[in-house]
Amino acid sequence: MIYLIGEYECKLDTKGRMVVPAALKRQLPDVEREGLVVNRGFDGNLVIYTRNEWNKILTQLSRLNQFQAKNRDFVRKFTSGATELMLDSAGRVLLPRVLLDYAQVANELVLVCNLSKVELWSKAKYEEKMASISEEDFSDLAESVMGDFDLEGGLDV
Repeated sequence: MIYLIGEYECKLDTKGRMVVPAALKRQLPDVEREGLVVNRGFDGNLVIYTRNEWNKILTQLSRLNQFQAKNRDFVRKFTSGATELMLDSAGRVLLPRVLLDYAQVANELVLVCNLSKVELWSKAKYEEKMASISEEDFSDLAESVMGDFDLEGGLDV
C-alpha cells in the first residue's frame, strides 16, 4: 500500500483537463500504465484512486449482501459516476463534467493527498472547509480521534 503526501493547487483548461503535478505523479509509479479512477466524495468533493486502490474498494463492496436494499443503494450511489482517468502524452487527465459540476469545480482546484487516495476540491470549497476547523477544534479532534489510539511504540506526531 502506498501513502501519498502533498497538497497541490491546479487549474483546469477549457476542455476540463488537469495536469497531474509532477511531484504527485512521482508517487504513482504505475499511473501511466494503469490509470486512475475518479469518483464522488462524501463531502462535496471528488476522490481519485489508483486502479489498485479502487479494485480493493470494489472487492469490499462485492462482499456486501446484495439482498439488502441499503447495500444495493449504497453500492449504486457510491459507484455512480466513477470514471477511469488515463494520462495523455502531456500528463493531463480529462475530468468528467458531471463530476466537476458535483464538486462545484470551475477552474481552480486543490488536490489533497489523504493516505492512499487524493481528494479533489474546488479551491474555494477547500479553503472554506479548512477555515471551518479552528486550531482548537483541530486539537480537540486529535485528542478525540487519536487520544486512545494504541500503537506499538506509541505515535510520534
